[in-house]
Amino acid sequence: MTLGFAARTTRHHYRLVGRTDELDALGRARDELERGPPGAIERVGEPGIGKTRLLSELTARAERRGYLVLAGAASELERDLPFSVFVDALDEYVESLDPNELTTLDDDVQAELAHVLPSLSALAAGRAVALQHERYRSHRAVRALLEHLALTRPLVLVLDDFHWADSASVELLGALLRRPPAAAVLVTIALRPRQTPERLANALARADRAAALTRVELGALTPAEAREFLGERIDAAGAAALYRESGGNPFYLEQLVRSPERAGRASTAPEISPTGLEVPAAVAASLSEELALLSACGRLVLEGAAVAGDPFEPELAAAAAATSETAAMQALDELLELDLIRATDVPRRFRFRHPLVRRAVYEATAGGWRLAAHGRCAETLAARGATAAALAHHVERSAGHGDLVAVAVLRDAGEAATRLAPESAARWFAAALRLLPQSAPTQDRVQLLLARAGALAAAGHFTDSHAALLEAIAILPGQATALCTAVATACAGVERQLGRYQQAHARLVSALRVLPEPASVESVELLIELTLNEFYRSSYDTMHHWADRAVRDAKLLGDPSLATAALAMPALAYAMTGPTETARSHRAEAAARVDELSDEELSLRPDAASWLAAAELYLDLYAEADTHASRALALARATGRGDPLFRLYPILPRIWYVRGKLAEAAELLEGAIEGGRLLGSPPALAGNLFNRSVVALAVGDLEIALATAEEGVELSRGLDEGFVTAWAAVRLAAVLVEVGQPARAVELLIGRAGGEELTLIPGSWRPYGLELLTRCWLALGRRQEAERAAGHAETEAAAAQLPLAAAWADRAAAAVALYSGDTATAIERALASAHMAQKVGAPIEGALSRTLAGRALAQAGQSDRAVAELQRAAAALDTCGALHYRDEAERELGKLGHRTYRRTRPGKSDGIGIDSLTERELQVARLVVDRKTNPEIAAVLFLSQKTVETHLRNIFRKVSVSSRVELARAVERVDRTATASSR
Repeated sequence: MTLGFAARTTRHHYRLVGRTDELDALGRARDELERGPPGAIERVGEPGIGKTRLLSELTARAERRGYLVLAGAASELERDLPFSVFVDALDEYVESLDPNELTTLDDDVQAELAHVLPSLSALAAGRAVALQHERYRSHRAVRALLEHLALTRPLVLVLDDFHWADSASVELLGALLRRPPAAAVLVTIALRPRQTPERLANALARADRAAALTRVELGALTPAEAREFLGERIDAAGAAALYRESGGNPFYLEQLVRSPERAGRASTAPEISPTGLEVPAAVAASLSEELALLSACGRLVLEGAAVAGDPFEPELAAAAAATSETAAMQALDELLELDLIRATDVPRRFRFRHPLVRRAVYEATAGGWRLAAHGRCAETLAARGATAAALAHHVERSAGHGDLVAVAVLRDAGEAATRLAPESAARWFAAALRLLPQSAPTQDRVQLLLARAGALAAAGHFTDSHAALLEAIAILPGQATALCTAVATACAGVERQLGRYQQAHARLVSALRVLPEPASVESVELLIELTLNEFYRSSYDTMHHWADRAVRDAKLLGDPSLATAALAMPALAYAMTGPTETARSHRAEAAARVDELSDEELSLRPDAASWLAAAELYLDLYAEADTHASRALALARATGRGDPLFRLYPILPRIWYVRGKLAEAAELLEGAIEGGRLLGSPPALAGNLFNRSVVALAVGDLEIALATAEEGVELSRGLDEGFVTAWAAVRLAAVLVEVGQPARAVELLIGRAGGEELTLIPGSWRPYGLELLTRCWLALGRRQEAERAAGHAETEAAAAQLPLAAAWADRAAAAVALYSGDTATAIERALASAHMAQKVGAPIEGALSRTLAGRALAQAGQSDRAVAELQRAAAALDTCGALHYRDEAERELGKLGHRTYRRTRPGKSDGIGIDSLTERELQVARLVVDRKTNPEIAAVLFLSQKTVETHLRNIFRKVSVSSRVELARAVERVDRTATASSR
């Protein structure tokens, strides 16, 4: 769709003047587009300053070069249709493509696109879509679509008036700025700085700091530029007067020139207030004069169009105006002739000349007429079978208090938007609440408040969500009902998302007290939540109390899914504190019940498998934990039930890390971090960040490891003491000791993880933290403290009676022994550690212990044995993709005269094209030649998809290509040349 001045077909077409610096910025972006994936451009300026005109210039120049240009705009009064800006830009073009064009996209990409673009809705049939907290998958799908559209020629995506964008579009833009398409796609937006919502401003600021965004600020024209803009029809004195009145704003200048008074025609008194428009009084008066020239029918249809939307269809404008379609068509000719509206590239769709014109016309209508006009639009759309989302805008502006039909429409609109656009959903629920009559049943009001609170929480507005839930609690009768329990549980859940574990505990206990005996579904639900809340606040010893009660009550109810979820609680509770045999017994019972349930039954409570997997993680049952967590995630995604952001994302990547599946862990965590940023919950985001850190450290991305761990600790500072704060400290400490900051690592561990014994780290993983603390003390040369930490590790491992806990304790003892010169003990304990880790299928931990054993053997003069252990460690670490730790093993081999594994070679400093690529980049490029997708490349090379995308952007820039096809051809040309020269 073409926007702004570029769409003019009348005599009022002003050429672009000035803007040299701005045009230079456009030129640089265009040149970058031809060399490879560029950044994005943000054009900022006040209303009428020329942002749209500059976008039109970019559009024209890009089209002359043969680029694909797709453009859309947000609209001031229609801000809650999900992805509306992107739909405006992409939908018509995508609909015009051959139906087979998008079949090469992955199934999950097609499924998500079906819920973003109306033209692809048929692709949704039979395909599962992302959960609410996984809506980043929709963003990835749009990114994949943009990459696909840019396969054959560069793509310029133009998004105008983005300050009015709906919340889903804002989230999508933020995702595209954080992870730009790995193709020749230039995203350019225009917005008004004073009207930019906070979330959008934050996303743009992050992109600017990351050098992913070029900001172009448009100021007023100079007097000379204004004179050139006005042309010869205005003399110098008139131009100077116009400049003073307009302040050099191009739209104001243009509007003032249009004034009938200046053309010698009769004028009327201004009826448009400059206050609402925030324009100079002379400009408002000029708009009023221009509108006064319309015929009565023309004015009526224009007013109907202002209500119908921008862009608008003439039939809907006629309905709003309560006139015939024939009369409306005749009026359109008049409006087009006067350049008040303009045709778009889409048949039967028109736009106002400028959003200020639409706002002026809308505000000038009488209030009662406007209400009725919105009502007529709603009726017309309903008769067409429009969705609740399409109706909601007009219903909200026309319905009266107590209109239950309107309440139902707004509620349906909210429910439809909840998954992908929770902020818009919250607004529709709020509108429904405003219309709900006071006589409505309390249950109806509470259910709307509950829905609104859920949407607000999903959008990251936890304070507002909490307030809505407290309002619901206040109006509920003091009775034990399922609804009361649901509200209390939801309120405690929000408090937990805010890290207020003590407050959540008190609320759950209070709700439990009012429930009558005997057991009920509500009591079991509350007992499960109390068990989990104790876990998060590291009150591990009291978990048993609530967990045992949950099992007892659940057995009385005969609900197999609920009973299974309850059985997972004591398994988790005893896994935290022991005794181990009791924990394993509870775990075996819960696992048997989970495995007996069909997918349909388990889908009612997928958290049963999630928390069972957590227990298995702490009981060294990693294969079983992998099976159960993966099943829970698949069911949650297939059914829309469950909460993977809080229950599975913290568990599954840790399981995969232990099992050496680093690429899978990194990929899942990248999505989890995106979901956490969208949600804005400090505990959820912190947990995913510090888990990402441990994977990045192993792979060798020290910069990512440090940044994510630091951010995790910073986010945890405002939380109640507990699981999240402790693990955030542990993960950052692990990075700090690797980068030479052991003193700060010790301070974090002791200060935030439970003192010298690290009591806030649960169960069998406490020796993990103590082994780390041991290494930190040794790095500081403090053997006595290291011995004490290693002793605590042995005590905890003896209590846990689990192989991996023993492995960490043995490794801590080996490190102390090696530091003390006792190589025999160091060798013995390090090899015992490796054996224990290997026993439970923990290849990275086993290899780290073998590396330590190799160092001890070398120090003892047993070079051959040292080489064998180090080679075994390096091979295992290389297989897992733990390149940082592999490098450590190979450095030890190097000291012994063995260099077995190759380093990634740098590209030639004086090379060009393919010769300039590093070895890793060349590996990626050759996999592109083999038609591997980004996920497939990531799996082969043990990288995250984000890292693959970064490599591709660098490759495109170095090789001067803009698509995978061009890259493959470039690699093949080099290979053919090399083959020919070797003959």
